[in-house]
Amino acid sequence: MSVLEIKNLTHRFDDKYLFEGANLTVNNGEHIGVVGLNGAGKSTFINIICGNLSQDEGEVLWLNGIRRGYLDQHADIDRNKTVMEYLSESFSYLYEKEEKLNKLYEEMGNLDGEDLDRLIKKSAKLQDELNDEGFYDLEARIRKVANGLGMNNVGYSTVIARLSGGERAKLMLCKLLLESPDIMLLDEPTNFLDIEHIDWLIKYLNDFKKTFLVISHDVKFLNAVSKYVLSIENGTIKKYTGNYTQYLSQREMNVKQHEDAYKRQQSEIKRITEYIDKNKARASTAKMAHARQKMLDKMEIISKPINLPDAEFCFPYSDLNAKDLLIVKNLEVGYDKVLIPAINLHLNSSSKLWIRGTNGVGKTTLLKTLTHKIPPLSGSFFIHPEARILYLEQDLNFPIPMDTASRYFNNCYPMMNEKERRTLLAKAGITGELAIKPIKNMSGGEQVRVKLAVLTCLKSNFLILDEPTNHLDVRAKEALKKALLAYEGAIILVSHEEDFALSVCNQIFDAKSKN
Repeated sequence: MSVLEIKNLTHRFDDKYLFEGANLTVNNGEHIGVVGLNGAGKSTFINIICGNLSQDEGEVLWLNGIRRGYLDQHADIDRNKTVMEYLSESFSYLYEKEEKLNKLYEEMGNLDGEDLDRLIKKSAKLQDELNDEGFYDLEARIRKVANGLGMNNVGYSTVIARLSGGERAKLMLCKLLLESPDIMLLDEPTNFLDIEHIDWLIKYLNDFKKTFLVISHDVKFLNAVSKYVLSIENGTIKKYTGNYTQYLSQREMNVKQHEDAYKRQQSEIKRITEYIDKNKARASTAKMAHARQKMLDKMEIISKPINLPDAEFCFPYSDLNAKDLLIVKNLEVGYDKVLIPAINLHLNSSSKLWIRGTNGVGKTTLLKTLTHKIPPLSGSFFIHPEARILYLEQDLNFPIPMDTASRYFNNCYPMMNEKERRTLLAKAGITGELAIKPIKNMSGGEQVRVKLAVLTCLKSNFLILDEPTNHLDVRAKEALKKALLAYEGAIILVSHEEDFALSVCNQIFDAKSKN
């Protein structure tokens, strides 16, 4: 049974067709991964089918009565509520029933006879509905899901205002799972989850009997949860059967067939055009030439295959051979309280350290302490005086969001000329019109590419990277991995992507909560 049908979807953004005459059918119970390069239109697609954004042309047809839920990590929520209060809103309809039931009980005290019998029947019906829905076990149900995503580490009585951005995103995911809509629309749900909680989410989604569409660049995650893959590319939406690896195989075959068909047609067009040019002026052959022209005019032209350039990153190295690049002794970090037990680390000038740990444990706080953005609570650390550090923060904050990538680059390096800036941006995949598009209108992956492009301008010997793969598509992640493997200096990497981290790093530090 179809729950969603899209007909002739067309949408332009910045004079570019994200979709042009795209069609799609989603059936009940399908588990679908949504993939595409950064800027292809994945989030735009989700916003269109959610009704948050109007398409230029075409229809989005939902099955009547379908309840849909959307994980929007950028949405704001009431920060004055506690974690438990917010999660309990998932069952607000049950609390409303309970309130009605309590009012019926109050009314019963003033009635008798038929009126009392009528309210007894009505209250019994409501009571049965509450029992059937498991109303009296709600807190246990909430904790089961929330614990699976690690919200117990935050604390259920904690006020939301005290949570980090990643913790709030995780909280919103918890609420959506508890609401259990008929179709879930998930945009990068693993960005703020650690490995343990990604594994839990995989099991949850595989057991989910209803429909979901999930945008993700995490190949391991997509392979684990997807039974179908939607590929958004070149203005089309193509649906493939199978997981991500199976999609890649099918897509490679389709691309080869498309390229072959395009070449054959172009050869045929050239042959017909040459015949027309030679024969249209001669009276004896003009009729034949005219017939060939009519045939050419009616030909359905195969679009030219688009081969997007891969991103390319390179972090220039400033030579440093130091046995003691970083020495950390009994370091305690945090704001108003210590987050991680006393930390001791020793890195040389070629160490590659992966810092892993649950979301909110204090990994980012540690990096901000080491980069002197916040003071330590106690203990000490030494960084070699010749260390040249480049730090990529997790948050995609830009001083002037309406700046273009080119202007942002110019603010960072005013002595660099326009051609040099555009060349470095192009290597990161920020080409043409994209380089003069407001940063706030870019996708998350494109914004990360801009940040990485800026880092490629300076020589360094110590990279500190906080979740650099968040939002990056598969090709950009491979390019980043290649650059990090070639980098001769030291690296501290915070990442929730185990495969990526293990391919780059040779040391691991497990950040654990002090509580």
